[in-house]
Amino acid sequence: MKLRIVCAGKIKEKWLSDGIAEYRKRLSKYTSVEIIEVADAPDTTPVSQALEQEGRRMLDRIHPSAYVIVLDLHGREMTSEEWSEHVMTGFEKGGAELVLLIGGSNGLSEEVCARANERLCLSPMTFTHQMTRLIILEQVYRAFKIRNEEKYHK
Repeated sequence: MKLRIVCAGKIKEKWLSDGIAEYRKRLSKYTSVEIIEVADAPDTTPVSQALEQEGRRMLDRIHPSAYVIVLDLHGREMTSEEWSEHVMTGFEKGGAELVLLIGGSNGLSEEVCARANERLCLSPMTFTHQMTRLIILEQVYRAFKIRNEEKYHK
């Protein structure tokens, strides 16, 4: 199984990089994790053009058979147990490859959302796209713990 996270922009804060590294290490027991950072558009780029550019770069990094979930404020909210089932189903339907897409500060293009098999809303609150990487890695780790009936803090 392979988890691929495709996201716009780079992580700049060391504490976030450290947290991401920790959850990648924890997840290595269950799946390989690849994080692909695509260039985000400069702030001076008009939003529609930025979304199009970032979206094209993201879509270029997705295999046609992969199961794709976009993180989107307009997506479905789930409990941890529901999320666990969706993660495992995603791996099954995607030929053992699950792709999570995290947009940049402007969000995701319509084309990217159209490619998605599912849309997930982590919370009605807004998180930075950098923090979202750490949060989603923790949630995928929790999904594996739930699936395997392993103890994890609640």
